[in-house]
Amino acid sequence: MVAVNSTMVPLGTGAPDFDLVTSGGLRHRPADLVGRTGLIVAFLSNHCPYVHHIGAALGDAARDLATAGIATVGINANDVDAYPDDAPDLMDATAARFGWDFPYLFDPTQQVAVAYRAACTPDLYLFDAELRLVYRGRFDATRPGGGATPDGADLRAAAAALAEGSAPIDDQWPSVGCNIKWRPGNAPPWFG
Repeated sequence: MVAVNSTMVPLGTGAPDFDLVTSGGLRHRPADLVGRTGLIVAFLSNHCPYVHHIGAALGDAARDLATAGIATVGINANDVDAYPDDAPDLMDATAARFGWDFPYLFDPTQQVAVAYRAACTPDLYLFDAELRLVYRGRFDATRPGGGATPDGADLRAAAAALAEGSAPIDDQWPSVGCNIKWRPGNAPPWFG
């Protein structure tokens, strides 16, 4: 496992489009997913200990934020040939384990991860109703093995500001997590 930071894409950036499917074959695009207030795009994986650390708390946060009109979608972009634990047929079990009620999609070409400049799992992006970036970075300050229970304080503060119509929060810190497992030849310039 290589721990890396998220790339901190400029605020105001538009959400790159995608057309990805769940393990059950349901297709999803950002424009179809966004709630009345916004959309969280979370790059996740089945095996990453950083994702496991926040997994249940992320499920709780997604349910809570849905009441404010903020939808959530998870995307797994890892190389499943090298990391079979991230295979699409295991994604439903991961979602069930952590109580993820949101769509958990597979990015087989990794083009969506590149378009979002995703670097790690978890890597979180919060977009407003017009799909403009208002937050990117960490779920909260906790880390695996640190003894603290994750609560999503950073993401929740950003979502609260968005729901209130306030300016994006100033304190935005990079996420830290397992590097996205790039297929040979797919690693973007910001990796390595």
